[in-house]
Amino acid sequence: MPESPTIAALLDESIQLELNLASLYTLFNDHFEEDEEFWWQLSMEERSHAALLQQEKKQPQPLQFFPENLLSKDLEALKANNARITGEAERFKQNPYSRDEALNLALHIEMSAGEAHFQEFMESETGSLTADIFKQLASEDQNHARRIREYMKEQGVEAEKIDGTD
Repeated sequence: MPESPTIAALLDESIQLELNLASLYTLFNDHFEEDEEFWWQLSMEERSHAALLQQEKKQPQPLQFFPENLLSKDLEALKANNARITGEAERFKQNPYSRDEALNLALHIEMSAGEAHFQEFMESETGSLTADIFKQLASEDQNHARRIREYMKEQGVEAEKIDGTD
């Protein structure tokens, strides 16, 4: 099966994306006391997404039953997004962003490869029991981009266009 390494690589990179986001949101949680609960919830949900993907990876026959539209198919975009998130975390540790910048960064990341794909999967029709179970487990914490936008609006923070360059 020549597809196996590709799915395994996509799974690994997707798991890493969720864990990297959880780490970034934990940094924001520790720094922004006024938003502590918000960042903590997002961080825990990203960890939950990673755990669900890790569980899929451990299945004895993962490819046969794996929901084909669960993961982004763009491995390079996932890798680039992971590199960006770890770079942003390192920059934040050195020179913390403002609250507005942190919220805008999170919004932009949630709309990028991997995270947006996860949301598309959650909203899609499925014909697979595995996909339905996965959706049910993850349903409580879907659509982070929408929730971040709503939170920003409640807090009076304007969403800015972020072009991804430094």
